[in-house]
Amino acid sequence: MANEVTDNTTASRFELKTDKGMAFISYRRLGDVLSLDHTDVPDALSGQGLGSALVKGALDLVRDRGEKIVARCSFVERYLEKHPDYGTLVDSGG
Repeated sequence: MANEVTDNTTASRFELKTDKGMAFISYRRLGDVLSLDHTDVPDALSGQGLGSALVKGALDLVRDRGEKIVARCSFVERYLEKHPDYGTLVDSGG
């Protein structure tokens, strides 16, 4: 269904492209901390797990780069609650 998650630094968002549209998480960079502000999944793809795949891919990229996040998006917050293994990525000062 989907390709891998990429970081579009020009648009400040993580993207997951499919043949039916693109899902993304917009972010703001605060030093080495990313504020994950908004997740958008096209209506046609809603309920198919694309949002979760997007968040997982974005968090994996953040982890690989040694960065931290602040979850300002409720979807990302809920994902983190269900996947506590990503809790080490959350910036305690954010």
